Amino acid sequence: MASINLSENFMSQISVTIFSAKPYDKTFLEQAATAELCFTCYDLPLNPISASMAQGALIVSAFVNDDLSRETLEVLHQGGTRLIALRCAGYNQVDLLAAKQLGVTIVNVPAYSPYAVAEYTISLMLALSRKLPRAYNRVRDANFSLDGLLGFDFYGKTVGIIGGGKIGCLVAERLKAFGCSILIYEPYNQAACQGKGFELVDIDNLLARSDIISMHCPLTEDTQYLIDENAIQKMKQGVMLINTSRGGLMDTRAVLGALKLHKIAYLGLDVYEQEGSLFFEDHSSEIIQDDVIQRLITLPNVIVTGHQAYFTKEALIHISETTVSNILDFVAGSKLINKVDLS
Repeated sequence: MASINLSENFMSQISVTIFSAKPYDKTFLEQAATAELCFTCYDLPLNPISASMAQGALIVSAFVNDDLSRETLEVLHQGGTRLIALRCAGYNQVDLLAAKQLGVTIVNVPAYSPYAVAEYTISLMLALSRKLPRAYNRVRDANFSLDGLLGFDFYGKTVGIIGGGKIGCLVAERLKAFGCSILIYEPYNQAACQGKGFELVDIDNLLARSDIISMHCPLTEDTQYLIDENAIQKMKQGVMLINTSRGGLMDTRAVLGALKLHKIAYLGLDVYEQEGSLFFEDHSSEIIQDDVIQRLITLPNVIVTGHQAYFTKEALIHISETTVSNILDFVAGSKLINKVDLS
């Protein structure tokens, strides 16, 4: 790509507007930043209205639930923005066609800490299987009874991994060490999974055979509502379902119905299809209007967390360093190894 023409004086004042910037984001970005970057951080999410706050910023950084629709991109483009540096791997929230037409470059952080997400996924499985939240709360009330806390061994269970990328394979490797049989549904990158000795199966086979199902694939048109009422009907009675990937992979209403019928016996969610207006914020003094998630969090066999699987010190360091590197490469006209192109 052509180099951005910046003078030496201007190089010390590269304006970067950061949206959805929590205090920890600002801290780690500033630690990773070089002297020529000048951050303006907003806790607000990026959308067509807040986009005007980036007026004059060549570079904008956005997070996983920010609105990067055509309308938002047009406002940013009119304000002079030419690069959007995503601080996440997913880009389903970006209108890539609009970005290409407007000449706005998109970069992401493709693999910030697969270990963090893989470890968190397994922690959800273990917490559900051994009923740890209930046990913890019970003991705090001086109740040491074991009634209602009966769990199950992972040894000998069949685990289905939907998505055989880096995170999916890490989860599979760790569960194999538990003594689990591993099934993987991966339609694109099968060679990597076969090289690790996992059994590759089609989605129907995985749904029918798995005691535990864990989702680790991107959200696309093909994977939207991959877990719907029809898919749930193919699962074993009493299955455990885990999603630390993208909320839109599951029809949450269908999952809630299956929980009521005990078809799904355990559910662990770190993502939610309507999380954009809820997650990363404190709503403890409000009445949440979303009846689906309100119902989910009341169920004793469900754990819902607020998109924190990635949230480790190591991951935030890598996100910040990669984001800064992406920005500096753009300014220098260097090759953008993390550029997101319209496929």
